[in-house]
Amino acid sequence: MKETSTWVAPIESIPASLKPIAAMQKKHFGAVLNPTRWWGRMPRLFWLVALFVGFLERRNARLSPVLRSLLMTRVSQLCRCAFCIDANSLRLAGRSGALDKVQAVNDWQHSALFSDEERAALAFAEAVTATPPQVDEAIKAQLKHHFTDEAITEMTALIAFQNLSARFNAALEIPEQGLCATFKEKPHAG
Repeated sequence: MKETSTWVAPIESIPASLKPIAAMQKKHFGAVLNPTRWWGRMPRLFWLVALFVGFLERRNARLSPVLRSLLMTRVSQLCRCAFCIDANSLRLAGRSGALDKVQAVNDWQHSALFSDEERAALAFAEAVTATPPQVDEAIKAQLKHHFTDEAITEMTALIAFQNLSARFNAALEIPEQGLCATFKEKPHAG
């Protein structure tokens, strides 16, 4: 494990109850993900959080995988969570097949890469992440134009989850792992 200078040290040994997820992370990413070494102090809470995000990331979610990753990446940026930016950028790149949206998400208002639906969701994510939340009538109207009440509710839960995760990681200075740097764009057919 890489040395860290954070003010709360990561745990050295993964609890037995988290070994299955640590093994999965090693297989998929080549290492145990950094947050596991901090959340691991509270295995039951770790599993509750994992179940929560697992539900939000389920196959039949109301939001598309690209939109979920886009929102999680933007919230990660707003919360200045190095690990979350890295991990969610990798997920967004993988789901969209390229790095263009990852590179543009910080300045989404000025990019032609985002649909009106994505713009409405990104505006909502920024408004919800503000302290206190700043969800105005224009944002609500745009959301209602593009999404059902159920999808808005699920989107709000996703944004709230990402705020929890990003603020936990940022407060404890959990470092990135260079995950997005491993992304390889898929060659374009043609």
